[in-house]
Amino acid sequence: MTAPLTPHDPPPHEPVHGPFDPEPPADERDPGLRAELRQAAVVAAVVAVAGVLLGLLWVWIAPRVPLISDGKAVYLKNSEGEQAIGADGTFALLALGFGVLSSAVVFWFRRRGGIPLVAGLAAGSLLASLIGWRLGVWLGPSSDVVATAKAVGKGVVFDAPLKLGAKGVLLAWPLAAMAVHLCLTAAFGPRDEEPEPHWPSAGPGTGPAVDPH
Repeated sequence: MTAPLTPHDPPPHEPVHGPFDPEPPADERDPGLRAELRQAAVVAAVVAVAGVLLGLLWVWIAPRVPLISDGKAVYLKNSEGEQAIGADGTFALLALGFGVLSSAVVFWFRRRGGIPLVAGLAAGSLLASLIGWRLGVWLGPSSDVVATAKAVGKGVVFDAPLKLGAKGVLLAWPLAAMAVHLCLTAAFGPRDEEPEPHWPSAGPGTGPAVDPH
């Protein structure tokens, strides 16, 4: 025969946790967090690799700036030409297109989104712009203008190095990706289910109010 439990005794077979017990790790409290981080890393890597295609298209489409040498100095063949501005504009338009396409593809495969996914898309887009820029400069005409002028000879037209005059166009891809992804999420993203209204149950003796007059 056992003694009865007092109100201050803990119930049997139930562990007692003190106020200083360690909390479980973050990944155990939220098992989906690690999966979201992995998906964000994959998205950032795939989008960054797409920057190679941006660089190739930029080299192929961007207008060339013609130069000419008189044997002593190098000059613009057409001082009023707008080819240099055209190179920046071509990069910006291509980057905007890639931003729209990448955000649409990411939203199609991962409609629920999430902060890690959006951060991965933004980081990958910026990295892709940098890769496309540097690859285009590397694959374009030589950056050693003096050596090229000596190689082609006096009075021969040659192309100037491909470059970006306005570095702000590097943000075209990430800005377009963020804007389009936000619009797609707002228009077609999943909606949280509205909680059903809870009506208190009518207890005994309750009923419609009666006017005493």
